[in-house]
Amino acid sequence: MQKKQIGIFPGSFNPIHCGHLILANYMCEFTCLDEVWFVVSPHNPLKEAQGLLDDELRLQMAERALEKFDKLKVSDIEFSMPRPSYTIDTLRLLSSENPDKEFVLILGGDNWRLFEQWKEYIRLRQEFKILIYPRLGEEVTIPPELAATISYVKAPIVEISSTFIRNSLKDGKDVRAFLPPAVYDMIQKNGYYCNR
Repeated sequence: MQKKQIGIFPGSFNPIHCGHLILANYMCEFTCLDEVWFVVSPHNPLKEAQGLLDDELRLQMAERALEKFDKLKVSDIEFSMPRPSYTIDTLRLLSSENPDKEFVLILGGDNWRLFEQWKEYIRLRQEFKILIYPRLGEEVTIPPELAATISYVKAPIVEISSTFIRNSLKDGKDVRAFLPPAVYDMIQKNGYYCNR
């Protein structure tokens, strides 16, 4: 029996926005993936932790954003892992806990350019398939010897960033069109990001 293909979409999701949903939805419907799991990261080793909304709040927003999508799930697996968490450790743990599933890493073209800075990056690309999506201004080159396990996916380029959302909220802008309605409601009700 063929294993279910699960795309792993790691990120801070600070906050989760429509760009994330568009990409994950595309990956589910137009690639080999059966589902996409959003892995909410407590701290990205290549980013500053300062300015991160509380882990549980970001998790709640992600859960609310995805509650009506059957193929999009949320994972808090990194909350119980040593910090900072590393993608190879997360994928290995997910694989050991879910032997009936095959996990595939979803990666932006910007992160592919920095991939050699990742922990055990050679083992990571040997042990797991990788799907790379385009980012504006990033040219993606996949060496021929890696083409069997690493693929470039011509997903729509949606130039919305969580930084843009946070800055806009801080400036009092109405960004409801950029956010899932449930997430926008949570942010407005609780005043997240407005005083950052």
